[in-house]
Amino acid sequence: MNGTDQDQASGTTTSVPDGGVRQVAPREPAPRSLAKCFSLDDLEAAARRHLPRRVFGYVASAAETGASFRANREDFSSLRFVPRGLRTRTVREQSRTLFGQTYDRPFGIAPMGLSALAAYDGDIALAKAARDKGTFAIMSASSLTSLERVAAEAGSRWFQAYFPGDMARVLSMTDRVASAGFDTLVVTIDVQMNGKREDDLRNGWQTPLQPSLRLAMEGVTHPRWLFGTAFKTLCHHGMPHFENLDSQRGLPILARNLLRSFAGRESLSWEHVKAVRERWKGRLVLKGVLSPQDAALARRIGCDGIIVSNHGGRQMDGALSPLAALPRIMPEVGEMAVMMDSGFRRGSDVLRAIALGVDFVFLGRPFLFAAAVAGEPGVRYAIDVLSGEIDRGMALLGAYTLGQITIDHLARQDGTPVTPLRPS
Repeated sequence: MNGTDQDQASGTTTSVPDGGVRQVAPREPAPRSLAKCFSLDDLEAAARRHLPRRVFGYVASAAETGASFRANREDFSSLRFVPRGLRTRTVREQSRTLFGQTYDRPFGIAPMGLSALAAYDGDIALAKAARDKGTFAIMSASSLTSLERVAAEAGSRWFQAYFPGDMARVLSMTDRVASAGFDTLVVTIDVQMNGKREDDLRNGWQTPLQPSLRLAMEGVTHPRWLFGTAFKTLCHHGMPHFENLDSQRGLPILARNLLRSFAGRESLSWEHVKAVRERWKGRLVLKGVLSPQDAALARRIGCDGIIVSNHGGRQMDGALSPLAALPRIMPEVGEMAVMMDSGFRRGSDVLRAIALGVDFVFLGRPFLFAAAVAGEPGVRYAIDVLSGEIDRGMALLGAYTLGQITIDHLARQDGTPVTPLRPS
């Protein structure tokens, strides 16, 4: 075992630049069901075996041809690293400060709908595991667990909303989120309607799910999911409902002849965002920003941050990857925090984003795959895997804090320098 692995496994105290110390959560052994998963990509294969086809497909699916989904990964390879030698230390510090709070990791867990359908108590498992590892999970509006319960039991403080274009409903939901104790509201702006996810159509996916022989057979042929997630949920929590799409409880996940209601999303406008900014006393973040004009509008309205995102390639097929969108967005952000999701799978991806001036990144699917197969321990293990890659990358780049990762560590494929994106 080399020094890097020893440092992570022991959970030793690490020094930070201001002279203080930060106790890093120890690296945990892999759950037995993930023993052969050595990267986040490996988790997808494990989840494919564990989950019914239509549930796995819903989590993994992308819009139409999958062009944006693929670009999210491929565009990272357009940036190469320029390592520095003889500059690192035995102990490296990968903490990150966001909105005045310091986290042990430079990444968090992105909001994902229907997490409790893929993993037992999925929203709770994701939030608790993130908290245990010194970071946080953003709760999704299209979750099957009430936001009040996740706030109370797992300490969640970031909530992602899908608002309709109805001012009364927007403000009542804003009030509900505030009453539950959340301090950061994330408004998603790229879901005027759902993208065309053809794999979902082929798999017969729809929400609410409609009882059918095919659905029953998928459960029978995946007994670990059937008994460990579906039956366990029914026994402990009853029939899951869409809990957080509005100020009132929504539809059950399993029903006949009902449509999931996202009515009015097409009418959501900047006027609604302005009203939320006036009503909401906490931090306001816009998610799904790819346009520099939208970044400028967010700044003028008074948003505290943006998440540059194409929804993991699930919405507009052919949309820019967030990495490709950054150069035009960064000059418009001013003092706002710039966060990013979509396509992150490796520690090297996170380090590229940090070098480009991104404050924080989020990942979704891999952590939900880990939760589906192995619950909270699986999510903690996945966080450790990614953190291990970040630590190794820092050592090889010649940096012992993330603040030392700069644009000078990057080059284009032909070796030419990368122009700084964020005005100093």
